Amino acid sequence: MDNDLVKIAGLVREAGGEVIILKGKVTNKAGAPLAGHRIEIWQCDMNGKYLHPGDNRSVAYDQGFQGFGHDITDDDGNYSFRTIKPARYPGRTPHIHVKIFDGRRELLTTQFYLKDHPENNRDGLYRRMSAKQAASVSMEFSAGKNGPETTVNVVV
Repeated sequence: MDNDLVKIAGLVREAGGEVIILKGKVTNKAGAPLAGHRIEIWQCDMNGKYLHPGDNRSVAYDQGFQGFGHDITDDDGNYSFRTIKPARYPGRTPHIHVKIFDGRRELLTTQFYLKDHPENNRDGLYRRMSAKQAASVSMEFSAGKNGPETTVNVVV
């Protein structure tokens, strides 16, 4: 499990950007927690650059940012990540990619967005959602003991 995208093992420096805690609970449609499920996230760095060979733009990548991480839900379905507040990526509103797996079976692919971000309504994927769907994948931040945090619960 590697759910800290801000600190790469063996490096002294941490990633740039605003460090946040992203947490939540994964449940089924009946509300029962899903334990032992793998949740993966990936996102661009503070410069809008993905750590991926397909992102060949001439933008420097933040060498302190891991770009990808995963967690395994606990007995109560909880997950947690330490990452950065999503940055703008050309042509998209800020977002974090999310996948949830039950063993090898992929249950869900989605994205988390910044609540009320001014670019949300210009984003093609965001605009396709109903208001209820958008609210369910929107991150709203509050002050946590280790800085800004947001809770996004996921139903699969």
